[in-house]
Amino acid sequence: MEKTTIILVCSCLFSIMTFSSAAGDTIAANESISDGQTIVSARGEFEMGFFSPEGNPHNRYFGIWYKKISNGTVIWVANREAPISNTSGVVRVSSRGIVVGTNHTTRSIWTSNSSASVKNPVAQLLDTGNLVFRDENELLNFAWQSFDHPVDNFLPGMKFGYDLVNGLDRYFSPWKSDDDPAPGEYTHRVDKNGYPQLILWKGSVPWYRTGPWVGSRFSGIPFLKPNGFYVIDFVITQTEVYYVFNLVNSSESPITRWTLAPNGVSTRYKWNRDKHSWSQYLTLEVSDCDDYEFCGANGVCNVNKSPRCECIKGFDPKNPEHWAEADWTSGCSRNVELECGNGDDFFRYTGLKLPDTRWSKYNMSMSLVECRDKCLKDCNCTAYSNTDIRNGGSGCLLWFGDLKDMRGYSADGQDLYVKMAASELINSYTEGSKNSGQKTGVWIVLVPAFVVLAAICCLLLLYRIRKKGIKRAVQVDLDNVAAATREQGPDLDLPLLDFIQIAKATDNFSDNNKLGEGGFGAVYKGVLEEGQEIAVKRLSKDSRQGVTEFMNEVSCIAKLQHRNLVRLIACCVEEQERMLVYEYMPNKGLDSVLFDKEMCKSLDWPKRYNIINGTAKGLLYLHQDSRLKVIHRDLKASNILLDYEMNPKISDFGLARIFGESETQASTTTVVGTYGYMPPEYAIDGLFSTKSDVYSFGVLLLEIISGKKNRGFRHPDHNLNLVGHAWRCYTENNLLGIADKVILNSSNEHEVFRVTEIGLLCVQEYPEDRPSMSSVVLMLSSEIALPCSKKPGFCSERKKPNDTTSPASNHTSCSINSSSVSFYAPR
Repeated sequence: MEKTTIILVCSCLFSIMTFSSAAGDTIAANESISDGQTIVSARGEFEMGFFSPEGNPHNRYFGIWYKKISNGTVIWVANREAPISNTSGVVRVSSRGIVVGTNHTTRSIWTSNSSASVKNPVAQLLDTGNLVFRDENELLNFAWQSFDHPVDNFLPGMKFGYDLVNGLDRYFSPWKSDDDPAPGEYTHRVDKNGYPQLILWKGSVPWYRTGPWVGSRFSGIPFLKPNGFYVIDFVITQTEVYYVFNLVNSSESPITRWTLAPNGVSTRYKWNRDKHSWSQYLTLEVSDCDDYEFCGANGVCNVNKSPRCECIKGFDPKNPEHWAEADWTSGCSRNVELECGNGDDFFRYTGLKLPDTRWSKYNMSMSLVECRDKCLKDCNCTAYSNTDIRNGGSGCLLWFGDLKDMRGYSADGQDLYVKMAASELINSYTEGSKNSGQKTGVWIVLVPAFVVLAAICCLLLLYRIRKKGIKRAVQVDLDNVAAATREQGPDLDLPLLDFIQIAKATDNFSDNNKLGEGGFGAVYKGVLEEGQEIAVKRLSKDSRQGVTEFMNEVSCIAKLQHRNLVRLIACCVEEQERMLVYEYMPNKGLDSVLFDKEMCKSLDWPKRYNIINGTAKGLLYLHQDSRLKVIHRDLKASNILLDYEMNPKISDFGLARIFGESETQASTTTVVGTYGYMPPEYAIDGLFSTKSDVYSFGVLLLEIISGKKNRGFRHPDHNLNLVGHAWRCYTENNLLGIADKVILNSSNEHEVFRVTEIGLLCVQEYPEDRPSMSSVVLMLSSEIALPCSKKPGFCSERKKPNDTTSPASNHTSCSINSSSVSFYAPR
């Protein structure tokens, strides 16, 4: 089943007949408000009255909406199941509560039904968005409040949960549709069974689960970390359990709210003061691993693995045939049943979303050791963990029966101790196994060393043989190139220059004219007799760019014409030489400016933004708009040349691949290109497509914003590469942490953050998650909503020198973003 996240556009959902306001922010017993009148809170934050959804203008509802910001974003509705079909609606206050009716009948359409009678009743709209019913003389003692009866919006200060003393169950149910505020098919509530957790239900079927609260966050939301503008808390007592969040500074912090959409997707928005619109801050469900029990009982879902589902240790699929077909819903069963009291022990799982706690018991004061003993003594107990992960862990959480709805994370998940039969936990550290292990260890070291030494000797021998053969073949290859170039010359519309002409133009390849040098050879500046400035790429005889690559570049770039592609003027194949003649780019490669401590100061944000846009347009031309469909395969900073006005031009098409119109992907057994810019599917499996260039462009974009190289990037707080650092800044809502200080004074922060988010979209791990270049160009040139970025490829933390910790400890979380974007994703 697919899930689709839909952005709920609330600012145009309603219409008000008139805008006359009743005096003050209260309605007293002798007062009423009619359809066409509104009540505004004291500071003007919220307004209440009658409204109609835009798509259903004949139905009238009494509700509350934002007034000062986002006028029209409805946050609460009274008569959501009983609309009034005309404008006769009226709101009155009685001793028992607030009443919505019509002016031609005494029959009530909706009433708050306060449990207690109030002597001097008054209804008041607070600046928190809370409508309260109280005695006029008791300011803080509410007989009824709308915060206890939420609809689809979770606001600061509102409690989400239940109160056993007052018989309250505060849960959310979304609108049935954008035009119908009647309750939809989803409900989101705090479950009362076992250890408290939040569960989203679709009808009577569990749909999504946050996991239990573990002290500072929910187990299933490891990315929900402290931020600078709101704080969260989960209160568990004998009589009350609720989730609440509050703004750090109500006057300065961004306005934020949770919304449950008609399709069941929970999303946090925050108000963007610059754009005057709601921006998505985060959403909970981002992959199929978030679907309830996606892998069945005793199965773990992990989006970073293939296949996504696996059985926990000591369990195997109940239905292997279905699992082979990627249907994991049948789950897993034990290989060996537990033998209570006969050596059962525990296997520790790390990085997990804890199982469904509806079948659990808990004790907040126990230690983990006490928890283990209690589970071991209870024959029905199947697993245990802490209730609080802070300060080394505390509290005891016990599971009974199957373990359901688990998810694995690369980091930041929680430990779970699963009970196993003794035979499944064979002790491998007996004296015999130790001795055997020592002997085996010697051979493990010696055998590979011998193999490596033999391989080196063979390679040296082969190299000497090949070198002799290559020398004999060079002249033959060059002759073939010359013949092929001359034969294709008319079709390529590309002049052939004599060696003498180029030697004269470059002052006989003088070192003073050398612009740079790489593995392919050197590049020289030259001036032709007619005064045209040129750049000559002179391939060395042992260049990494062979005959095939040379012909590829000639035939490819000669047919391409775009202002953001470097223009190939001519070529030369003569005197055992292979040379390409380009238009001269006075500002050299982007790398020579961007990564130079002094020269980078000349690259302010407008110039960098122009380079990003130009490169994107050039790449789009290669992928879609040219006569050929070209995959560059080596897009990097040094291959972006800059003209007199710092306009970018993509160069070096030696590794480019021309695709047919119907081709979408190809593979190679020889991976070529530049590490740091290669996407995972190409570096690992040799698969490349247009999305390979998109990944390279994303790395390049992050380098342009940060002024740092992806490879060799260093940071005092971690050992991530640049992509990993950008992802970390993104998940911590600190995009300033990646921006080059040089650009901060010359930039619009919102624009820098948006472009950073686009870069992260381009470097997502899986090709299908990356946007096309046409989408990238559109995102760069407009303010359309951005998708929510997923885990980048190659963002794991590198092992530090002399670090003897386990690899798992050297990885940072790459689970989900938490930045201000709008989101469209599969559901």
